[in-house]
Amino acid sequence: MGCCSSAAQSSKREWKPLEDHSCTDVPWLLLFILFCVGMGFICGFSIATGAAARLLSGYDSYGNICGQKNVKVEGIVNSGLDLTHKKYVFFLDPCNIDLVHQKIKSLALCVSACPRKELKTLADIQKFAETNGSTLCSYELQPSEYTTDPAAAKLCPKYPVPESAPIPFFHRCAPVNISCYAKFAEALITFVSDSSVLHRLISGVMTSKEIIMGLCLLSLVLSMILMVIIRYISRVLVWILTILVILGSLGGTGVLWWLYARERISASAVETQIAKDNLQALLIYAIAATVFTVILFLIMLVMRKRVALTIALFHVAGKVFIHLPLLVFQPFWTFFVLILFWAYWITVLLFLGTTGSPVPNEEGFVEFRMVGPLKYMWWYHLVGLIWISEFILACQQMTVAGAVVTYYFTREKRNLPFTPILASVNRLVCYHLGTVAKGSFIITLVKIPRMILMYIHTQLKGKENACARCMLKACICCLWCLEKCLTYLNQNAYTATAINSTNFCTSAKDAFVILVENALRVAAINTVGDFMLFLGKVLIVCSTGLAGIMLLNYQRDYTIWVLPLIIVCLFAFLVAHCFLSIYEMVVDVLFLCFAIDTKYNDGSPGREFYMDKVLMEFVENSRKSMKEAGRGGGAEGRELKPMIHRQ
Repeated sequence: MGCCSSAAQSSKREWKPLEDHSCTDVPWLLLFILFCVGMGFICGFSIATGAAARLLSGYDSYGNICGQKNVKVEGIVNSGLDLTHKKYVFFLDPCNIDLVHQKIKSLALCVSACPRKELKTLADIQKFAETNGSTLCSYELQPSEYTTDPAAAKLCPKYPVPESAPIPFFHRCAPVNISCYAKFAEALITFVSDSSVLHRLISGVMTSKEIIMGLCLLSLVLSMILMVIIRYISRVLVWILTILVILGSLGGTGVLWWLYARERISASAVETQIAKDNLQALLIYAIAATVFTVILFLIMLVMRKRVALTIALFHVAGKVFIHLPLLVFQPFWTFFVLILFWAYWITVLLFLGTTGSPVPNEEGFVEFRMVGPLKYMWWYHLVGLIWISEFILACQQMTVAGAVVTYYFTREKRNLPFTPILASVNRLVCYHLGTVAKGSFIITLVKIPRMILMYIHTQLKGKENACARCMLKACICCLWCLEKCLTYLNQNAYTATAINSTNFCTSAKDAFVILVENALRVAAINTVGDFMLFLGKVLIVCSTGLAGIMLLNYQRDYTIWVLPLIIVCLFAFLVAHCFLSIYEMVVDVLFLCFAIDTKYNDGSPGREFYMDKVLMEFVENSRKSMKEAGRGGGAEGRELKPMIHRQ
């Protein structure tokens, strides 16, 4: 790897885009690797202790794993049996569920086959054992004793024994009819037990599966088309949105004052307390709306020039996707990697559920429990879920940032690398994995306390007093806001690292300084730009939903098509969010590059701009407007004025 031969990172005062490539935050990379080794140790430990076999093959109440020979557990009868031919776990009372401890409170046995039909009496259970060779009663009871032994009522399953079938890959006999769980999920069973509704919903999905697939493809095409349209009509779209917002605010304020005037005239004739309260409330609303409208108008007035920058950045972002078409597929690769990791994490979590030493419980049966420090592996595994997931997302951000930075700071676009995305991935793997690990760990530090507080709030719901509930919600809200701010700063820090190859702290500091110096521009991009993209998502979902209603309306094979429509709309929103989020990310990276470009270059020989022609026109128009207004030393002038480099 490139890290092995690179020199130590030195502090840099000047921005030298793509000139240096050095390793960043190597200790954090080593720490992350050690953490991943710990995650692997948890997986290996759970497999080595037999958890994988107990999870997949299942085990009975005496600690025997079904389908194999077992070792005797001291102090437990019926343990250490040879159950090679008994591959399925059968619960004598499968409907006796303990919701507190999340387990089935029933004797579990290993059987040769699950009862494929309902057994109503002990005689039926005996006949099933003699016919199929599968004994459903406790091991010490012979099939011939099922109807004669007085203890058979306790050692045999509770009858009638429901029809059951083995769960694929997990060898557990599960009741085919889940209505026996009705007392634990009455609302769900009430809906499911209405077979007519359930069958119509299922038939609706199955009958319209071709339409669902077509509509999902339509949402994909609409997302791509919208990304192209935004580039060409961004100017018109932004100003239309701005005018609509202003007109909406003025209209709402006018309506409130009109209602207040009408209520005041009618209230003078009827002097009641209710009329006075309504009049006072309308006055407060009208004043608040007026203040909001004035502030909004002033903000629009101040930011009107920054809106032009948002338009230019959206236009350039469209060009970026033309030169780097593989950027469109980044969300799919990231989602695929996340799915693989989440599947691994859930599998290991299931392993941990059956890991530990066999311990007799108060009922004389075996439970597997972890003792000592090993019981904290659950927490380690949970932290791993958050940190590694954030690491994968951060890798996507760094990859996109590196590719866009390469595009921006390459003067001749014909000289771009053959695959800028792969070049960015190569730089990430060779130099900047430590920076990504550090940034994702910071997000993890904020996310874990918020999740803990949310869990506490859920557990104490209805028990805590109003003050405690308010404090918990306030803390959760503050942590959420902090997480969003840190995520935005991290993304810009990754961009700074991609530009100048500096470590995370230096990059975050440099990016923060740039963002503060361009605070009004940042506000314009994050309000106008994000609002545009949000409306784009709404447009795609509404268009797909409308097409779905029109197509599904002609399906006469069933009456309920709500579920297919919901599936289509959810998929459309997911696709639109993935595409337009990448667009938003590209715009943010372009803005930081533009801010750095205008800060350290002035267009003179030797200090030429890197920016696109559209952005160059924005800079020239800004300078002309400042000269005409005689405000060359204003805020906009300070933003565009080149700074003196200090060594």
